[in-house]
Amino acid sequence: MSALATIGARLAGDAGGRRVVRPERRRRRRVQAVWGLLVLNVLTFFPGSPHLLPIPGMVGKLIAQASLPAALLLALTVNRPARIRPSVWIFLLGLLASESLVASIGAEFLFGALYRAVRLILFVAVLWLLTPWWTRRDLLLLRTHLMFLWIVLGSVLVGLLVAPGVALTDDRLGGILWPIPPTQVGHYAAVATGLTTMLWLSGLLRRNLALISVLLAVPVLLLTHTRTALVALLAGVVVGGLSLFMSRARVRKSFAIGLAFFTVGALTVGSVVTTWLARGQDTEDLAALTGRRMVWESILAAPRSTWETLFGFGLSNKSFNGLPIDSNWLGTYYDIGLVGIAINVTMLLFLLTAAWFQPQGPRRALALFLVAYCVVASFTESGLSDASPYLLELTLAACLVYSGTSREGVR
Repeated sequence: MSALATIGARLAGDAGGRRVVRPERRRRRRVQAVWGLLVLNVLTFFPGSPHLLPIPGMVGKLIAQASLPAALLLALTVNRPARIRPSVWIFLLGLLASESLVASIGAEFLFGALYRAVRLILFVAVLWLLTPWWTRRDLLLLRTHLMFLWIVLGSVLVGLLVAPGVALTDDRLGGILWPIPPTQVGHYAAVATGLTTMLWLSGLLRRNLALISVLLAVPVLLLTHTRTALVALLAGVVVGGLSLFMSRARVRKSFAIGLAFFTVGALTVGSVVTTWLARGQDTEDLAALTGRRMVWESILAAPRSTWETLFGFGLSNKSFNGLPIDSNWLGTYYDIGLVGIAINVTMLLFLLTAAWFQPQGPRRALALFLVAYCVVASFTESGLSDASPYLLELTLAACLVYSGTSREGVR
């Protein structure tokens, strides 16, 4: 929304001004709806997870999968005539999608692999259509993402209040209104906590609102017992906060208080933290990374041709012999080979380099948090080679470091 048009309409009460403001407001809401549909698309429906609402598995999957073509159609209506911006990030995503399609043509399960590859192509197309809104000063896409994260977390909290025994199956909190496994709930809670913290450290969010948000999100994260999300959150906040350390007294004070709490906590409740991190597992389970190491070793030992080494076996559901791979790097290697890993590495290096050369400020700090979080999480979570929450969040980082300007971009 143009600031001058808004001020003029408010001061003069000009009907023409109001006609200018209202279409822009509707356009902004449609952009938010497009992003919400992308979030719904990656909010995979897990019919095997405990859930309260009697949603058939086929219907739940259809809702999630149909949201992507709906997002594409809505994006075409809001970006009309279609205007797109050149972007290194979108080019890299397009390269990843093209390589996934090539790898999937020879997949054993051809239909499933091609479906995932086409889905990734459509996903990238929608993100490309949203590029005119990347550089808005109000951080529209980032705040929209945070809003939808809170909608998801709100549904998890409602489920916990309605049926705590079901929500805390195996003592790990999951979503039961929409079936969401604890690891994904932990991811959403960690990202919401990190973004809220970075916005407050940057002076873009009121203290009371930030405090309430963190006090709600952190217990959700702890109840999921998701170690990866917790470690990635801490790493992301440290990296993002350090980028503001010299320019913000609030950051220096917060880091000092955090270090003091960490020291006191390590001395007083260290055993409680150790028990939480162990999650009831013995030393052997921890050394095997909860069974992940066996799967990873099997992937590396599997015979493959030169083509399969370079381009993989085609996009899969990120499992091997029926067991989850739980590593972006091994999952990418299995699906799209060494070429896919090279593209993933280039994507992350591009974002880190672009953030490094950004002026010190909120956009740089937020981008560094998102990239650091995704890098740490990528070792025991997958998602950088498929349509996923991780690609959405890295796209937000790309928005924050994008240097292009346009009339819409400065609103």
